[in-house]
Amino acid sequence: MAIPLTRLGGGAFNHSPSNDAEAEYDRLRDLARAEAAKRNSCFDRAHQAYERGDGAEAKELSNEGKRHAAKMDEYNRQASEYIFRENNATDRVTDDTIDLHGQFVEEAEDILERRIRYAQQHGQTHLHVIVGKGNHSTDHVQKLKPRVEQVCRELGLQYATEENAGRIYVNLQGGEAVMPPLPQQPSAQHGDHGHGGGQPQHHQGGRPQHHSQQQQHHQEQEQPDELERLLSKFVRKLGDCCVVM
Repeated sequence: MAIPLTRLGGGAFNHSPSNDAEAEYDRLRDLARAEAAKRNSCFDRAHQAYERGDGAEAKELSNEGKRHAAKMDEYNRQASEYIFRENNATDRVTDDTIDLHGQFVEEAEDILERRIRYAQQHGQTHLHVIVGKGNHSTDHVQKLKPRVEQVCRELGLQYATEENAGRIYVNLQGGEAVMPPLPQQPSAQHGDHGHGGGQPQHHQGGRPQHHSQQQQHHQEQEQPDELERLLSKFVRKLGDCCVVM
């Protein structure tokens, strides 16, 4: 599935980025958009060539368009990994938290599925997923939250919208999503998602249930890649203990 070439808005970072960091992220996304425009132009001209019976030119333009598509995917991959590193640095989020700010919807889905599998394989009991409130999206509509909820349903995991609507609590053990008291967050500011807490709105199969008082997918392991190495930096192995602080 092709990644949509639209920015999620000005909230790509969960903190106040340096000018260099913001410029690098924008540079990579802009390069991807430029390659997408070239791809589309090639495919349009290829269609026109085919319509007038010039099969050779149509094939050449189609191949050129595929090369631009490959470059677009590569620039978007670099941007996705870059913003993931920036937003999930150990001084910005805790080990039981993943921040998806700045990701396109399909990117966020892939990252979340990998993180959930990784966390389950390493004995984590839950995960806080930061999706943002949609403040920077068109019409302030949350784009990431519905896809995160869909991933949870597909993996058979119950989830709850935290008091801060920009965060989702996921029970990785398959039980009810009853959120324990949140640990102390790092001192860095988290933009529009805040630190959350309080009474979450529970979901099972995507249907809201009553609020409750605060309390405490198996798939073959993929070969390690760059994203897996990034994920491993933010999740500590806890030995024989299964509880994540």
